Amino acid sequence: MRVAFYAPLKPPTHGTPSGDRRVARLLIDALALAGHEIELASDFRSYEGTGDPQRQAALRAQGEAIARGLIQKWSVKKRPELWFTYHLYYKAPDWLGPLAAEALGIPYVLTEASHAPKRAGGPWAIGHEATARALGCAARVFSLSRDDIAGLLPLVAKDRIAFLPPFLDPAPYQFAFSQRTAHRQRLAKQLSLPPEEPWIVVAAMMREGDKLASYRTLAGTLGRLADLPWRLLVAGDGPARAAVENAFRKLISRTRFLGALEEDPLARLYAACDLLAWPAVNEAFGMALLEAQAAGLPVVSCALRGVPDVVVDGRTGLLAPALDEAALAARLRELLTDAEKRIAMGREAARFVREERTAQIAARQFRKLP
Repeated sequence: MRVAFYAPLKPPTHGTPSGDRRVARLLIDALALAGHEIELASDFRSYEGTGDPQRQAALRAQGEAIARGLIQKWSVKKRPELWFTYHLYYKAPDWLGPLAAEALGIPYVLTEASHAPKRAGGPWAIGHEATARALGCAARVFSLSRDDIAGLLPLVAKDRIAFLPPFLDPAPYQFAFSQRTAHRQRLAKQLSLPPEEPWIVVAAMMREGDKLASYRTLAGTLGRLADLPWRLLVAGDGPARAAVENAFRKLISRTRFLGALEEDPLARLYAACDLLAWPAVNEAFGMALLEAQAAGLPVVSCALRGVPDVVVDGRTGLLAPALDEAALAARLRELLTDAEKRIAMGREAARFVREERTAQIAARQFRKLP
């Protein structure tokens, strides 16, 4: 089947690494594995983050014009047989897909769509209403988080909603883990780290809002563990880097900031470390949590939103109640002081990803699309 793929928040061709770009690329891979022919419909970004209705209206007009251009193009060329949109919500609605799908008479499919009634009438009312309309005309909605399903049910019939667990290609992480000793020795020398101490890794962009809140929660949590030996390695960068570094100022002797890393060096970093810790404030699920597990690391996080869909509490990691620094610190302490448990959970985490969270498994759900 010929599939038109579109990601209104961030296209898979975007130059800045992020979890959103990563998931878009993984979805394309899974669709291809399912035997579909993929065409990137557009790289138009509909995101408007300030709540400016005039700007949102302008983006709507621009998106609708792009949709009309696509309809015209496909009226004389081989048209797609299905439209597939990834990640839309009130700040990044889909102005292209519903128009194009209706004009071409093809099914409209969504993945990772969210809808919150509290946004009605607010500064993003335009995008909120557009998202509701898109959900209403979707032939199928794949949800990457069980937590989002309740918000979809008032707009989408239950039989049109399918849970699609987050997934990835574990191969780069498995390969990195196979060379763990070499990666750890190299980093120990390069960063002047004691190899006998546990290394905690974080991989997250540095921006205002939820990411910065997670960094600050982690800093407060680690401050409760000053009596234990550990080191923190942070992979990430962004406009809030100064604020992030300030949050860790009391822990700076234990912390190394490595900047943003692409997939292969990030896989090597995971493999060299002992566990990943991340509070995941208001994150849909967190691709870094899945990546770290693929590299054989247990995860310590919070039982927020879709995190329990990617970290199995007690099996592949430990989850604390939402934003409870004391509880998060207790779970970190449990793994920092028990190397055997860390290793066993890391082994189980790698097995979990390898057997339950791969693109090949996701492709099974894409073999029969509406």
